[in-house]
Amino acid sequence: MTELPERLGVELPVFQAGMGGGLSGHELAVAVSEAGGLGTIGFTAPDLLGRELAAARGRTDRSVAVNLLLPFARGGHWEVAKEADVTVTFWGAPQRHTERVWIHQCGSLEEAVAAHEAGADAVIAQGVEAGGHVRGTTPALELLRRVRSAMPDGYPVLLAGGMADAGDVALALEAGAAASVLGTRFLLTKESAAHPGYKQRVLDARETVLTELFGVGWPGQHRVVPTAATERWLRKDDRGPGWVRALNRLTAPVASRVRTDLTKWQRPELPFFSPIGVLEGAPERLLDATPLYAGESALRIRELRPAGELVRELAGA
Repeated sequence: MTELPERLGVELPVFQAGMGGGLSGHELAVAVSEAGGLGTIGFTAPDLLGRELAAARGRTDRSVAVNLLLPFARGGHWEVAKEADVTVTFWGAPQRHTERVWIHQCGSLEEAVAAHEAGADAVIAQGVEAGGHVRGTTPALELLRRVRSAMPDGYPVLLAGGMADAGDVALALEAGAAASVLGTRFLLTKESAAHPGYKQRVLDARETVLTELFGVGWPGQHRVVPTAATERWLRKDDRGPGWVRALNRLTAPVASRVRTDLTKWQRPELPFFSPIGVLEGAPERLLDATPLYAGESALRIRELRPAGELVRELAGA
């Protein structure tokens, strides 16, 4: 481990990815941080993000991160981020907005270099195996090697994508990662706020799909497990029909600023799919009309686990 985890008071090289839209709230983040890792509250509206961070502060004195998606981050988000121990940014031109620790997640060597030059305290190399919003096309360990070779000695490079167990974490550390960042494995915990049916479908999954189908408001690649929507619309091309992808790009400037929850109108038969995941308490029908984000590691996970217990197991503690 490099000096970054020590600076944060993080004992174990296991960071929980910030899963947005409410999937990773304070309950999950606190469980991870209390176990010695770094918990992260995922991107959501500024007022809710602030409440989640305050709730985490009320339950732990350990470091907690917030995750901000740059295409959607507004002034209110940056105000909340000032109160977090760590701000993790993703998907956009890296730029420092906080005096505290700033980490930028990257999908390419070029993006990692830009983040370093912008003053990021660390970068996360995200491999194409990752679930959710996928920035690049390079396998995780290969991207880690490229980024580390381009950075100054001792500069912290974390790794995300494709990790499910302690062996994966150990391999990442042996390859020079400062810590491992896991999303899917922490999605499948009792503390994540994903809909129970979402969790079960990921546990039962036998494949994942990298698609641009769920792109209203956010065109880009998203790795998901199959649903009725993907089976209907991805028959010829996993990316999705060309006209749907074009429509996503054209409507993105407006849709990305709409405050209404678009998921309530979604149906598998209508090619109008936002990138918002489905939370506990939502209607069961949305399981086939919303993205069920999961990385390739999902194919090796077969049970829900308590997050704190999982942190220690992943770290071999």
